[in-house]
Amino acid sequence: VAALREAGFEVRQVDAVEGLVWGKLVVNTAINPLTALLGVRNGALLSSPEARALMADVARETAAVAAARGAALPYPDPVAAVEAVARRTASNRSSMLQDVLRGAPTEIDVLNGAVAREAAAVEMEVPLNRTLWRLVRALVEVRGGGEG
Repeated sequence: VAALREAGFEVRQVDAVEGLVWGKLVVNTAINPLTALLGVRNGALLSSPEARALMADVARETAAVAAARGAALPYPDPVAAVEAVARRTASNRSSMLQDVLRGAPTEIDVLNGAVAREAAAVEMEVPLNRTLWRLVRALVEVRGGGEG
């Protein structure tokens, strides 16, 4: 931390890193696969009532797994957090959309796939995460991009 600060970086040290990782996972599982499947920029998810509702449901589902695994998210409302990121990055193409567009493997296995695996470990069902995981893998397969 001291070396990074000395190099001019703004650094915030936290003890509960697991909660931060889950917080990022909530956001990424809710935004990335939807933008990849719909072929839209992040902000478009907010302008479609159906996409926005699905994004919110995925955020809640992932947050429930985080809670079951004992992780405290860095924000009180996962839906508000995901919408804020989508709004702040409205003009961005998610990394997953970029991967799909160039026919490259995506990070779906370590996002929604990881949530599905973590949920199974605590005997939870995550139908949205599991479906998005399979849909993105299928999209990559039919487009010839190899594994998810």
